[in-house]
Amino acid sequence: MTEDSRVEELVYIMKKVGLNLTAQIDCCLGNQELSGVQTYFLVYFLRHHPEGTYLTEVCQMLSMVVVMISMSLASVRRISEVLSEKADIHDPENAVKEVKDGRIDFNHVNFSYKHGSGKNALSDINLHIKSGETIGVIGGTGAGKSSLVNLICRLYDVDEGSVCVGGVDVRKYDTEVLRNQVSVVLQKNTLFSGTILDNLRWGNPDATYEECVEACKAACADEFIDRMPGGYETRIERGGANVSGGQKQRLCIARALLKKPKILILDDSTSAVDTATDAKIRAAFAKEIPGTTKIIIAQRLSSVESADRILVLDNGRIDDFDTPENLLAHNAIYQEIHHSQMEGGGDFDQPA
Repeated sequence: MTEDSRVEELVYIMKKVGLNLTAQIDCCLGNQELSGVQTYFLVYFLRHHPEGTYLTEVCQMLSMVVVMISMSLASVRRISEVLSEKADIHDPENAVKEVKDGRIDFNHVNFSYKHGSGKNALSDINLHIKSGETIGVIGGTGAGKSSLVNLICRLYDVDEGSVCVGGVDVRKYDTEVLRNQVSVVLQKNTLFSGTILDNLRWGNPDATYEECVEACKAACADEFIDRMPGGYETRIERGGANVSGGQKQRLCIARALLKKPKILILDDSTSAVDTATDAKIRAAFAKEIPGTTKIIIAQRLSSVESADRILVLDNGRIDDFDTPENLLAHNAIYQEIHHSQMEGGGDFDQPA
């Protein structure tokens, strides 16, 4: 018996046992169970009959489509949840449209990420910073350093007390106005596809070429930009893939300076920069932006040793707030950090 005749006989037998294409499709869709005999003949049919091979490919394609649709529906639901989320922070009526200066006041502030949980990220924070001061902020992991500065630009609202900028409670400001006057540079910032100038002007779309150059000089970014073949027209790949971590940080600092803010917050944003360049940046800040309040969060003590005052945080509370000299003389946490880094060369979260 030839192969074709065997297949024809098989199809005839399949029909006799009640197995047809409709049954197969229903089975694939989960609407029908096949008996052992039907399953045997189905497998043979799919392997040896031309129509079976075609049908197998169709079922495989359909199964892929079903999986993709299921994944897409789940993604749509998640995206819809994000888009329908309502902001907790709203601008008040007759919001203040101008930030007078860079003065910062925390008045007995308590803050938790989940209101009413009783687990405060910050507790009884009471401190006052003059406009134009350079303030260092140090503390171990989880001490509340980032939580503290997030309240200044009103990314969150306090549970108790108040945070004032320029003598005005941050809750009374127009949020956009406030955040335009409080520039924050994070440890891991984002660069976009485009030229260096394009990336810089995200800070200020109207910035001139000369203003961009001056900002880069203050951030010590001009040192490597001038060595690039295209200079300020050099193209940056997505995410800044073609520049180093230190170069990326300096470009982001320059971008923040172009906003000409009343308050500049550096959240461990010179961690990838060598100590010599870090010192140059701080010296440039003192010279170029003396009226801007500068808050420097750092793991490296050398980044804040020239600050006017240093805030020492411990478990969400103020341990001390004084000059570097006074802290070295009487504060145990600062002394431990100084010893571990200046003598042991370690990080204060991981003592030498």
